[in-house]
Amino acid sequence: MESDQAQPVKAALWMCGAIASFSLMAVAGRTVQTELSSFELMFWRSLLGMVIVLTIARWQTGSLATIRTNHWELHLTRNVFHFFGQNLWFYGITVIPLSQLVALEFTMPIWVLLMAPFFLGERWTAKRLVVALLGFIGVLIVAQPGVQPLNSGHLAGIFAAIGFAVNLIFTRKIMRFDAVLCVLFWMTFSQMFMGLGLSLATGFTVPSTEMVPWLIVIAITGLSAHYSLTSALGMAPAMLVAPMEFARLPIIAMIGVFLYAEPLDPMVFVGAAVIFSANFWNLRSNQSRGANTP
Repeated sequence: MESDQAQPVKAALWMCGAIASFSLMAVAGRTVQTELSSFELMFWRSLLGMVIVLTIARWQTGSLATIRTNHWELHLTRNVFHFFGQNLWFYGITVIPLSQLVALEFTMPIWVLLMAPFFLGERWTAKRLVVALLGFIGVLIVAQPGVQPLNSGHLAGIFAAIGFAVNLIFTRKIMRFDAVLCVLFWMTFSQMFMGLGLSLATGFTVPSTEMVPWLIVIAITGLSAHYSLTSALGMAPAMLVAPMEFARLPIIAMIGVFLYAEPLDPMVFVGAAVIFSANFWNLRSNQSRGANTP
C-alpha cells in the first residue's frame, strides 16, 4: 500500500507530463490557427475532448452516471470564464513570444488571491496585497512598457490569466460535489456549443486533413495537462509542485527559439522569477498558517 507521505519523484514525473502537454498544446494551437480561428479551434477541441471523456467514463464505470450534476450553474459560470481565458491564451500564442505568454500566465494565482474575497469570502491582508504588488511588478518587467511596444497579445495573456483564476475558484467549489470526469464532461460539452455558436457567427471553417492530427493533439493535451497537474498535487504538497511548474518557462522559451526564431529575452525570465517568488511566498505563508491552525 502506498504511503500517505509526499511522493516527490512521482509528482515530478506527473509534472513532466503536464509540462509536455502544455508545450505540445502551444505548438499545435499555433499551427492550427494558421487555418482556423480560436473559436473554431475550441469547438473541435471540445468536441473531441467530450468523446474522450465519455469513452473514459463508460470504460471506468460501465455507465454515464458519473457525469450527472445538480450544480449546473457552477459548471456554466466556470466554463464561461475558462472558455474566455482559453480563447485568449490561444490567441496570445500567435502574436507574442511563447515565453512572454507563459510568464504572464503565471500571474493566475495572484488574480485568485485578489478575487478570493469576492468569490470565497476570504479577507485581504497586508501580506497578500504586497504579494499582488510584487506580481504586477513582475508583469511590468516581462512586458517592458516603454521599452518595447505592447500589443493585444500582452493584454490577452493577462486577461487569460484572469479567466483561468476565476475558473480555478469555481473548480474548487465544484470539486466539493462532483468528480473530475464530471467537471471535464461539462467543460467540453458547454464549450463545444460556445465555440460552435461563435464560429458560426464569425464564419465557420471545416479543417483540412492536415489539421486533424493537430486538433487531436490539442484535445488530448488539453485533458492530459490538467489531469497530470492534478495528479502531481495529489502526490506532493503544492509547495513542492509549484517550483516544478516553473520549469515550463525555459522549456517553452527554447521551443519558441528553435521552432519560431523568437528572441530569448532575459527580462522575461527576471519578471517571471519575480512573479513566481510572489506566488511562492503566498503559498508558503498559507501553508504555515494552515500548519499552525489547531
